[in-house]
Amino acid sequence: MVRVKVCGITNLEDASRVLSARCDALGFVFYKKSPRYIRPPAARKIIKALPRRVLKIGVFVNAKEKEIRRIAKLCCLDMLQFHGNESVGFCFRFTGYKIIKAFRIKEKIDLPKIFKYNTYAYLFDTFTNDKFGGTGKKFNWGLLKDIKDIKKPVFLSGGLTAVNVRDALKLAHPAWVDVSSSVEISPGKKDHKKVKEFIQAVKNSAL
Repeated sequence: MVRVKVCGITNLEDASRVLSARCDALGFVFYKKSPRYIRPPAARKIIKALPRRVLKIGVFVNAKEKEIRRIAKLCCLDMLQFHGNESVGFCFRFTGYKIIKAFRIKEKIDLPKIFKYNTYAYLFDTFTNDKFGGTGKKFNWGLLKDIKDIKKPVFLSGGLTAVNVRDALKLAHPAWVDVSSSVEISPGKKDHKKVKEFIQAVKNSAL
């Protein structure tokens, strides 16, 4: 069964409604230039109001190690997603946490580079010059079709919707799908109907 991460959570109502729609993980963006940025104390307040079983993923872009550790502890994060230009050595420092390393794809996938990152999971997103994520644009998912060497969980992101996610699953066979902008009313505010439709499309694809 493919699992669903809904990213860019900024308020408790959205978090609760997303979970009731059978979402598997919530993503909190701690990158100040993102329109979905949430202050760590606000994220902590939301997380403390949720069931403990909820999987919480913090998204960071080229952040300082000390700051990441502070936020991870404050917010009781389960996984750390590095969505910037973090080095292999930098990722190795965070023992005790499951690390998701994001790679933004243009026209090909550089496997030798990717395999240098011995992280818990890989995330593939769409490359743009001006944004590190949340673009709402998709890349060629077919690039992942014949990659049999990736033995780690793969998160697929970038331009996924309730309409196209089945095609994405058939082409890329990810363990996770990661959605944000396509299920929003505005950046950081989720459209609960779209969230439900998206998650249903993912879950029903396995039936």
